[in-house]
Amino acid sequence: MKPGSLGQGYIQVYTGDGKGKTTAALGLAVRAAGHGLHTVIVQFMKGWIDYGELEGVRMLGPYVEIHQAGRDTFVNRKNPDPEDIRLAQDGWRLAKGILLDGKADIVVLDEINCAMDFGLIPVEEVVEMLRNKPAGMEVVLTGRGAPAAVIEIADLVTEMKEVKHYYAKGVDARVGVER
Repeated sequence: MKPGSLGQGYIQVYTGDGKGKTTAALGLAVRAAGHGLHTVIVQFMKGWIDYGELEGVRMLGPYVEIHQAGRDTFVNRKNPDPEDIRLAQDGWRLAKGILLDGKADIVVLDEINCAMDFGLIPVEEVVEMLRNKPAGMEVVLTGRGAPAAVIEIADLVTEMKEVKHYYAKGVDARVGVER
């Protein structure tokens, strides 16, 4: 497929407290790769080398690339470490460059909703960038706590709702399924 073959390109949001937001975005990247489209994923608040998607994406190159902008620890929502703020801001600068250069067909901003909700990235900057995204580019934002302004500008919003989860029985994150 040729760049711009996605028509105008839409803004998608996957949010909510249920499992599957990142998984849905990665599924979209796999589907797009199968049609020769280029997807760039920027993962905010993630910096752990053991995520299965990192190796999986390497297998999908050159159609899918992934970048992490975070540490392998949880971010303190009420008092974020300056390093977490710096990494999120670095990731946002990278994401803006990718959005502005217009070479990707799809840009996934994984966990950016959380980064905005935690105050690491200004909501207004993200909304302004979305308003000015290149025509023909699909942009996907994932993570809990999608801001109202992002939901308002989005073309598609899916809220994942937890009905039942095996974590409640003490099951840890499993390799190949949750990480």
